[in-house]
Amino acid sequence: MKRAAAVAVNTFREAVRDRVLYNLVFFALLMIAAAIFVGQISIGIEELVIKSLGLSAISIIGLLIAIFIGVGLVYKEMDKRTLYALLAKPVRRWEFLLGKFGGLVLTLGVNLVAMAAGLFVALLYVKHHLERPDAAVIVAVYFIWLKLMLVVALALLFSCFSTPLLAILYTSALYVAGLFVMDMRTFHFATESPAAVWLLKSLSYLLPNFENFDVMGAATHGRAIAGALILQNTEYAVVYSAIVLVVSAAVFSRRNLK
Repeated sequence: MKRAAAVAVNTFREAVRDRVLYNLVFFALLMIAAAIFVGQISIGIEELVIKSLGLSAISIIGLLIAIFIGVGLVYKEMDKRTLYALLAKPVRRWEFLLGKFGGLVLTLGVNLVAMAAGLFVALLYVKHHLERPDAAVIVAVYFIWLKLMLVVALALLFSCFSTPLLAILYTSALYVAGLFVMDMRTFHFATESPAAVWLLKSLSYLLPNFENFDVMGAATHGRAIAGALILQNTEYAVVYSAIVLVVSAAVFSRRNLK
């Protein structure tokens, strides 16, 4: 685990030095600032507008960081030939993948905290004080981080056996599909084909359920989020990410790096 932690720290340092990362975070903070001016126009719903646009900006920018940087975690090391020197040392392939995953998840956490701080500054500017219902925004940002953890795991999996472009397409497709998992379970075909219904429901349980992490509506209106949901989503994100990482390690261990 010490070797994986060393890879994670190095990945975090590389990501922090990436100018693209700063540009994306700056753009998110700019969108949050723009929400203030939009809220001024929307009389009586300034708080709702700021929370909604702010959380949307955090989610979208975080997703871009997770996908575009995540798919390059393995490919960049292979392209620069630094992976071969690293694996020549007593570093196993699964330790390398775990370290890359941990480094990017840590990077996302730091950036989400920075963007969330910008959102609260915007709320303070409009409201001049924070209230207890505003704590739901923190939970919403935490759920975004859990969701992005899953996205990073998927991006890392696809980067182990495909090109960056295909990995981006695969990860994006699974993300979109994961937003409609509950609809897939309740959808009924016009033909009522048992085989089609069974197949769709089976896929819905295999796909990552990103819909459960969407609490922006509740956070925007200041509604409390159940502690059971927080625990459930945390366990789900950790277990699902662990499974994907195990599959990634199995695929990567069989890849010919010559």
